[in-house]
Parts: sequence; structure tokens; C-alpha cells
Amino acid sequence: MALLKAKTLEGYIQVKLISLCLFILVLFALFAWQVELDWQWIVTFELAICLLCFWFIVSFKKTILSAFCRASLHVDAIIQEDYNQFAKSPFASGKVNDFHLHLKQLSEQLQSQKSHYDQHAFLVYQLISQLDTPVLVFSEKQQLTFGNDAFIHLFKQPWQMLRHASADLLGLHYIQHQWCFSDEIQQKQWQIKHSEFIDNGAMHQLLVFINIEPVLRASQLKAWQQIIRVLGHEIRNSLTPVSSMAETLAEATSNTRDKMVLDVIAERCLHLQSFVDRYSSISQQLQVNCQWSAVNSLITSVSSLHSGLNVESSSIFENVWADKALLEQVLINLLKNAKEAKATKVALNFSTQDNFYLIEVIDNGHGFANLDNLFVPLYSTKPQGQGVGLSLCRNIIEQHHGVVQLYNNKKGLGVTVTILLPIPTDEA
Repeated sequence: MALLKAKTLEGYIQVKLISLCLFILVLFALFAWQVELDWQWIVTFELAICLLCFWFIVSFKKTILSAFCRASLHVDAIIQEDYNQFAKSPFASGKVNDFHLHLKQLSEQLQSQKSHYDQHAFLVYQLISQLDTPVLVFSEKQQLTFGNDAFIHLFKQPWQMLRHASADLLGLHYIQHQWCFSDEIQQKQWQIKHSEFIDNGAMHQLLVFINIEPVLRASQLKAWQQIIRVLGHEIRNSLTPVSSMAETLAEATSNTRDKMVLDVIAERCLHLQSFVDRYSSISQQLQVNCQWSAVNSLITSVSSLHSGLNVESSSIFENVWADKALLEQVLINLLKNAKEAKATKVALNFSTQDNFYLIEVIDNGHGFANLDNLFVPLYSTKPQGQGVGLSLCRNIIEQHHGVVQLYNNKKGLGVTVTILLPIPTDEA
């Protein structure tokens, strides 16, 4: 009985058909023995029946299994998400034909669902590409498969240039279920939120980078502004009567020495008033009036204000979209810093980087010993500095929706300041 059992459909068909053929052969042998046929005829008929049975078994097995083979190919196509391939049933009706029709309906349903999913995924990726915050997608092998335009704020180049790059190559590590930068400066600046999703049957990592520096800076500016507001109020309340009394006494006195002292007091009061007014405008919202401005005119106007400083310039475009007066103020401050850093030569380079104007100010001065706090209001590395210039520069550039960065050149040969200003959509 064990020989008649089969673990596969093929084996089951073979066992049943062979059993049937053996039964037929035995019946024919008994019939031939009863009618006393010649043994040669018996052998001949037995061989003919064996060949006929063999052909019948092969044909029957092939017909039955072909239906399953075609269905298997159809299922493989579904697994590969190829819903345009259909397997035709070898029978025009019946259960096998119904089974193939059900497979076809399943393919059409999955195709419809995939189309909706692809549309939603496309919409999501389009929305991600428009976000101002960097968003990255890594495959299950931790290779970059997608990034948005804000990727440039992290790695200074489009994400397409680093497609399929590993997370390690980008300086990102996945440690204890958290993503982090290997660079401490970037780690302090960016907070990384991540989640997982499945696309095309594979697990992907979605990383959203949140720049916490503006939030911290806004909080710091708010605190400084509150301090300056309180101090300014108290100082102004004290300066006004002191200045008024000093001027009155200076007019009334006939003593030259007393008059000179009172004039100094009045002058210092005015200086202190100007000092308070200057710091109160550090985080003030500016009125930015962008328009097309000639680059050559901009370079000429800022270069002429700094005699003794060799300013070299280059530009691949003629006009820039910005508030000319405010952009001039930024460049004037940067050239002034370069001159105070003992620079003898400054390069002003105007170029483009993706959808941004790229302005580089490169000097050969002595550079900065501490780059961490340069943009902090009231902080200065100069003995007589007031810590306003670079803070004002960043305020102006950010209100242009741009980015300004500063770093020392290699081998301590000066400083490079990079400014990214968005190109208008029509021009981009």
C-alpha cells in the first residue's frame, strides 16, 4: 500500500494511471488465456497496450500539469509585481478555467491598488522635494535612494551626486535605534527624526533633519533683545536728564575747563545713546526689497570703500536678485573684517549652485581662532569689536531666504565666507 501513496500530484497521477494500465494488462492476459490465443499474439498485443498506456500516461500528465505550470508562472509574475502577464487556461471552461480567471481578476485588482499606491507615493515624494528641511531615504542596505532639494544644506551638493552612497560615507550612523552624525558640529545643529516604511517589498528608512540652530538662536535673540530692551530703557531714562543738564550747565558756565568737561559728558551721553540704538536693531525685521542688480556695479561700489585692499572678482552672471543696499552692506562688512584681519587680497566670486546664487568672499588674512560663536550677537574676537557686523550679515542673508557660512581656509591662509541666495523660479 505504501507504494501506491504519493506525496506529489505528479506522483499521484503516475501511480493511479500505472495501476489502471496494469489492471488492463492483467485483464487482457486473462482474456487471452481463456480464448487460448497464441503466445506470440499475446506478447504483441501486450506490447501494443503498454505503448498505448505509456502515451496515455504522458499525455494525461502533461495536460493536467500544464494548467498548474501556467498558474505558477502567473503567480510568479504577481510576486514580481508584474500584473500585465496573464496565464491562459488550457481548458475553455470548468474549474481550471475558473481558477485562471480568478488569478486574472487578482492581477487586475493588485494592478489597480499598485497604481493608486504609486500615485500616492509620487505625491509624497513630490511634497518631500518641496520641503525646506532636508529629507533622506535609505534602502534596507543603508544606501541613499532619495533626497530633496534641501539636501544641499547638509552636504553642499545635490543628492543625485551621492545616489547609492552608504550612510557611513555621508557621516551618518545608526546606533541604538537612533541616527546621528559622526561630526559633532552637525550633530549639535541638526536633530534627526526617522521612521521606517516598506516600498516594493523592501524596508526603507526615512530621515528628516530638523535644524535646531534657528530655534536656539531665536530663543537666544529673544533673551538678548529682552535684556537690551530693559537696559536700553533704563539707560535712556538716565541719559536724557544727564545730557540735558550737561548742556544747560555748559551754556551757563564761563570756566573753560568746566565747559570742556560738560561737553565731554554730553558727547559720551550721545555715544552711549547710539550704542544702545545699534544693539537694539540686531534682530530687527528688515524691509527687504529685492530687484535685479548689476553684479559689476555691486563689486565696484564695495571695492572702492576699502583702499589698500586688492579685490579680485569673477562672475558667471550679470545680475543678481537681491536687495542691493542690504547685500552691499553685507559685502562691505565682510571686506572690513578681512582688512582688520590683515588681509591684503580678497576674491569675490559670483557663481551658481543648483537653484542658488553662490557668492564667495575669500581673503588671505589670519583667520579666526574660534568659529563657534562668530555669529553670536555681542560676541567679538577683536579688542574693540562690538559683535554686530556678522550677526547683521546673517540677519540680512536669512531674510533673503539664504544661507551664510564661514570657515577658515586650509593651512590657516585666511577665511572663506559662502553666501547662498535663492534664484527666482523663472530664472532657475
